[in-house]
Amino acid sequence: MPAISRPTSKDVAQEAGVSQSTVSLVLGGKWSGRVSPATARSVRSAAERLGYRPNQAARNLRLGTTRTVLLMVPTLTAPFFGPVYTGAARVAARHGFGVVVSTWPDDAVGPADSPFGSDEAIDGVLASSMAVEALAEFRGTPVVMLDSGPDEAVPTVGFGVADGMRAIAGHLAGLGHRRIGHVAAAVDQWTFRARGDALTAAVAALPGGVLTRDPCAIDVTAAKDAATRLLASSDPPTALVCDDDLIAAGAYKAARALGLDVPSDLSVTGFDDVLLATALEPELTTVRLPAEELGAQGMTALLDLLAGRRPASRVLPGELVARASTAIPADRVRQSRV
Repeated sequence: MPAISRPTSKDVAQEAGVSQSTVSLVLGGKWSGRVSPATARSVRSAAERLGYRPNQAARNLRLGTTRTVLLMVPTLTAPFFGPVYTGAARVAARHGFGVVVSTWPDDAVGPADSPFGSDEAIDGVLASSMAVEALAEFRGTPVVMLDSGPDEAVPTVGFGVADGMRAIAGHLAGLGHRRIGHVAAAVDQWTFRARGDALTAAVAALPGGVLTRDPCAIDVTAAKDAATRLLASSDPPTALVCDDDLIAAGAYKAARALGLDVPSDLSVTGFDDVLLATALEPELTTVRLPAEELGAQGMTALLDLLAGRRPASRVLPGELVARASTAIPADRVRQSRV
């Protein structure tokens, strides 16, 4: 059976009665002011009748571009990064770009098993939750940093995590909590340093405020152990502030193992508002971070950068979502009954 040939731009030109260069201008979206609207309609109509589709690979080769963006994340197991990819891919697709994902663990000095050994394979990089110094291998490639802190060297799109942590501290203080335990992520990333610093300052400003801290991996078992240590003190916290919703799940397990009720005996808060937050019982008070919007805004900034514009850095606010895991501390309840 003979191969079925696909229509070419030359076929479209003959069908529309124009030159191939005119077809290129129209189908490339560069005809305005150079080709009449009627001719543009004629070319598009001819292309549709013939079923013509541009050869994207050949176009990219001519332009010296792959139309591919690399999204670097610390891990693919954390539920937070799925929506980041979804938002980035949604915006990229509207502009004819694809997004590939690679991980970059916290202790790595280069991309972990990345298929991109040089900046020739990609047009730009979105790097989430990492330091800009880690991107030395991609020097010269346009980069936008996500949730990585302000940086004068590259455009950034981040979250207002410090404000989010201050909102949690204010919520707990309003309920009457003064002894607060911080089950902190033992990860050297800007986002967790900012959360810890904000919580430290907020509790220090509370009359009688006391903050204890125990760092752990972002893992349920490790978080359970850290929360247990905090709750084993002679004057234990009445509330546990967790850097991540998964860490909060470990805090729930610690409370249950010690015979404590959440929230009657112990209030617990998380951060991020992933699906787990409403799967826990009681549902978790946490800070909602718009992860999908982070990816979308980051990709928009990167496309601006690729177009020769310098996008302004931006900060996306978090939102405190108060649910059933926080309540007035038990000692305040007893005092009110006296």
